[in-house]
Amino acid sequence: MSTILGETDLTELTAAKIVDARGAACPGPLLEAKKAMSSVAVGDVLELWSSDSQTKNDVAAWSGKVGHEFLGIVATEGYERVFIRRMK
Repeated sequence: MSTILGETDLTELTAAKIVDARGAACPGPLLEAKKAMSSVAVGDVLELWSSDSQTKNDVAAWSGKVGHEFLGIVATEGYERVFIRRMK
């Protein structure tokens, strides 16, 4: 199952960086995403892998707060792929 933002199928999106935070409990995956975002160019996408069900909500809230674009999630066997576009 994939979440689609506008006309973009997230399963077809190529991320500039993938952060594997599977197995980390909240707030670990969000902290990993925050740390990794500085290594992604403005306009590029960070993909976060997380098995914590709260991550998508945390990342969506954080993205809006700091000015990045939360693109959505793709549910995968045992974890979710969370997509964020760096906007600044």
